[in-house]
Amino acid sequence: MPYSFSPFFRLFLEQPVAQYCFSAALTSVLLTVPALAQQASSPGSAADTAVSLSTSPPLRPDTVASRLNRRLPLLAAGLAVSYTGLTYALSKGWYTGDKTSLHWFNDLREWKQLDKAGHFWGAFHESRGAVDMLQWAGVPERRAIWYGGFVGFLLQSPIELLDGRDPAYGASASDLAANFLGSVGLIGQQLAWHEVRIMPKYSFHTTPYAARRPNVLGKSLAEQYLKDYNGQTYWLCADVGAWLPAGSRWPRWLQPAVGYGAQQMVYNDPATNAAAGLQSYRQYYLSLDIDLRHIPTRSKLLRRVFYVASIFHIPAPALEWNKRRGFVARGLYY
Repeated sequence: MPYSFSPFFRLFLEQPVAQYCFSAALTSVLLTVPALAQQASSPGSAADTAVSLSTSPPLRPDTVASRLNRRLPLLAAGLAVSYTGLTYALSKGWYTGDKTSLHWFNDLREWKQLDKAGHFWGAFHESRGAVDMLQWAGVPERRAIWYGGFVGFLLQSPIELLDGRDPAYGASASDLAANFLGSVGLIGQQLAWHEVRIMPKYSFHTTPYAARRPNVLGKSLAEQYLKDYNGQTYWLCADVGAWLPAGSRWPRWLQPAVGYGAQQMVYNDPATNAAAGLQSYRQYYLSLDIDLRHIPTRSKLLRRVFYVASIFHIPAPALEWNKRRGFVARGLYY
């Protein structure tokens, strides 16, 4: 890669979010492909349009074999090219300095584990996209779950090898564990329920802390979106309607959500942060979420958009608890 591209990748791949940015890029690729590749179907009822991409009517064996033969090579080639290109860009754009022998670095205490939540979120949705793509390609459900379920872990984990040879960083066992748990979280739900009922999501709001250390927490809004952990919140949203009787009036698009975030984190090391007069603290949230996957629509375009956008938490009122102020009501939390 020409050297002129290097500053661009350094801008978006600076630590401590190199793995997170790479995860977000792969998540976008993996979730967009099955959405765009979804086979056109005839209009059905409003309820029928709310099903997931992986749901389709039974096919004859010859149809399944034909789909598998036509789509699987295309899918494999697309993933190989995307992954190779992104890995090459990352290695040339960020890991351009001196190399050392593989070593480990314990970063578990940093950033109140918000970066680990990001690894979990990324691996989960990469695996989710891979499972749906394999089912679209005609792979039987159980095989698609096992083969595609570990894609998130396999995609994100090699980055630890690059980090592990960088003198300034090191491979992180806790990052690997978060990657693994993200993939396992997807596999477990697909095996148990044949669908995702507990969805990890992400939301972001700007904070004043980025201005105190813009080189690390971001200068522009786009950088802060990826780098400022103070503004990041990770959610678990439960599809309670999936557990209710078929005749229940509970709308499946409305879901309770619990969130996790933290504040006053300008330095990744807690001692350095405290020396700067900052006392970081955790925040816990109770809110509602709109699951776009279950919004009835006859538009194939909207279904595709909703599928991709379902990785984000929709702003809504929330009840926050933290050890500083106790309970805090948020009229509209981002």
